[in-house]
Amino acid sequence: MVHDAVNQDRPHVPVLLAAVLDGLAIQPGERHVDATFGAGGYTRAFLERGAEVAAFDRDPSAIEGGQALVAESENRLTLIQAPFSAMDRELEIRGLGPVDGVTLDIGVSSMQLDQAERGFSFQSDGPLDMRMDQSGMTAAELVNEISESDLTMILRNYGEEKQARRVAQAIIKARPHARTGDLANVVRRALGYRPHEKKDPATRTFQAIRIHLNRELDELEEGLAAAERALKPGGRLAVVTFHSLEDRMVKKFLRERSGSEPAGSRHRPAVTAAQAPSFELPAKAVRPSEDEIAVNPRARSATLRVARRTAAPAWQ
Repeated sequence: MVHDAVNQDRPHVPVLLAAVLDGLAIQPGERHVDATFGAGGYTRAFLERGAEVAAFDRDPSAIEGGQALVAESENRLTLIQAPFSAMDRELEIRGLGPVDGVTLDIGVSSMQLDQAERGFSFQSDGPLDMRMDQSGMTAAELVNEISESDLTMILRNYGEEKQARRVAQAIIKARPHARTGDLANVVRRALGYRPHEKKDPATRTFQAIRIHLNRELDELEEGLAAAERALKPGGRLAVVTFHSLEDRMVKKFLRERSGSEPAGSRHRPAVTAAQAPSFELPAKAVRPSEDEIAVNPRARSATLRVARRTAAPAWQ
């Protein structure tokens, strides 16, 4: 999730913005959901296209920071502090559904990454926090209390860390942990990191802890189903992901819901769809151009997938 700052005079453009707008094909007067408001980059673009916007974020700081944009929008923007997995229920409560489009920009926002005190990044030292909604267990509490086997599983499953056990052992041996910089250094020492290497190996550990702490993959699975229920026939879904775990989930969901699963073999029989396709896939996945990556390096790993809602009922 890479957003511009709402209050900047010259805001950065959100990742794959042109492709997202092309996929959504927004018409004036339509109602769209920005399911991951962040600092409001996509929402601002939707408003400029003449849409009404319902924007979700579970981070209270994002909701507070968006109030100026609410005022500017002349009542065309509704901010909702809730996880996007609850979007269909929250929209129904407010009489805002069904909608013409839903956009999900998955992961941590630039706003959160750039605030050292939120503890998402080790680029600037800060408290080991990582909570998107600023409530519940912190990352420090997690790594200081978890068992070695559980931490190993988290690092392997959510960070795709090949040396997960080695890293977990090093983290537990160096307890207690309180700062992002200290934890990153423990991981680097465990993996023999050299400063000239292109990717800091602590990235995988921080990703894994953040995803687990915030239930990000569960939230994505539930959020895709909520978007399916919230969209009207012909409505468009746009999902931007930033790593393979997320993209595989989105791709699998859309292939299943569109009836596009590959044909079976004698080793893996085809599964007959019991329900009518709820989505159609009008285009292949979109990746950022080299020009966009040059302007915004955080766009490098981004993937956009777009789908169009059919008139079939949402899957049960």
